[in-house]
Amino acid sequence: MSSGATVRRVLTGVGLAALCIQFDAFAVNLVLPRIGRDLGGSGDHLGWVVSAYLLACGSLMLGAGRLGDLVGHGRLLRAALIGFVGASALCALAPTLPLLVVARAVQGAAAAPVMPAGLALLSHRLPPGPRQRATGLALGIGGLGTACGPLVGGVLAQTLSWRAVFWLDLPCALVAVWLVGPSPAPRGRPLSAANRVGLASVTVALAALALLLDRGPVWGWGSAGSCGLLVAGVLGFGRFLAAERSGGDRLLRPELLRQGRFTVLTAAGATANAATVVVLLVVPWTLQEVWGLSPLTAAAAFLAPAAGLALAGPVAGLIRGAAAFPAAVAGLAAAAALLGAAAGAVSLPVYLTAAAGATTALGLTNALAMTATQALLPPAVAGEAAGLTKTVLTMAAGLGVLLIGPGGRLTRVLAAHALGRAGLACLVAALLLTAGRLATGRPRPTAAAP
Repeated sequence: MSSGATVRRVLTGVGLAALCIQFDAFAVNLVLPRIGRDLGGSGDHLGWVVSAYLLACGSLMLGAGRLGDLVGHGRLLRAALIGFVGASALCALAPTLPLLVVARAVQGAAAAPVMPAGLALLSHRLPPGPRQRATGLALGIGGLGTACGPLVGGVLAQTLSWRAVFWLDLPCALVAVWLVGPSPAPRGRPLSAANRVGLASVTVALAALALLLDRGPVWGWGSAGSCGLLVAGVLGFGRFLAAERSGGDRLLRPELLRQGRFTVLTAAGATANAATVVVLLVVPWTLQEVWGLSPLTAAAAFLAPAAGLALAGPVAGLIRGAAAFPAAVAGLAAAAALLGAAAGAVSLPVYLTAAAGATTALGLTNALAMTATQALLPPAVAGEAAGLTKTVLTMAAGLGVLLIGPGGRLTRVLAAHALGRAGLACLVAALLLTAGRLATGRPRPTAAAP
């Protein structure tokens, strides 16, 4: 364990790192038109500026979690943040759209280890109770980047330049590198040949799945490209399972998936994350296009939903043990009701109140997927567990985009329908998770890792 001052310093560094990568995941959407005007792109080509980041981050996160268990979480976190700084500078300086897309892919690859390594680093530094509270605080700081990204990105593009979105990353990430401090010694054994095959296979499979979720609505689900991605994903996952069954040290320990509360909380968090993406894309658009607010006024109005999302992390860190499951399900149920209220709101105060309540409820369930699952497991598998959970949550974000509708294009009616679909998804998930828990009973505790 570490001293209180060191832990607070590392906690702040992990929180800032989470803020950087979450901000970049959501800030770019509203600046795409200005990027198109400056670099000469439109439509599907511009979408790759967002897709390249999310695809690289989501497909590499699982392997990054396991890598941190092997080489040291502090060392991996610092290296990832330094890479993120370099990639952000490349994004800000990119003279053409293809170079910007490549830089965004590199940026996403650098972002992939940040959350698994950062949360696992806190797990190694703290005992279970304080560990859960610290994880919640770090997620709360990161939640500010998630919630404020769309509107802050839009304001920066309007008042300065879209390049300012990427320049903003540099000081934030460099301070995070300094706060995390020197790296601990490497941990664990090197990857075996089977591990390397399995890691490459699952990375290809995750990339194919993420690309399918992103491009499927554009290309058509029955198109040759979509079918090819589906086949690649199935083959990749099949090769991964074969490598895992070959014996020896596994990339994913079976006891992770057999742990009932881990699986249930991850599923709840995935649903909440998908619905959160809908809110973060629909609400800022609605404030400006439906309610007629200027970007700056809309940013001020969105402070309440943003605060709810950020505060949910620390609250989740206070919920322990068996209380995590009912809290997660209650969060989904509350979000379902509030999203329905927002979809049918006829006045701006009602709309903002419902949106703020929904982000708080969704943020609580989303954060519990990380805080409670990290508390369930021994520190030796913290990076592996965080990588698995974050991979599922990131993939669920792609499903959230699908809830918005074809091509993600919004009108007043489609925006209301998207919120309604997100609320329905939360309600169905809450009912299914409750029924599953009642059917299977209390899960057995996870065996400690060797």
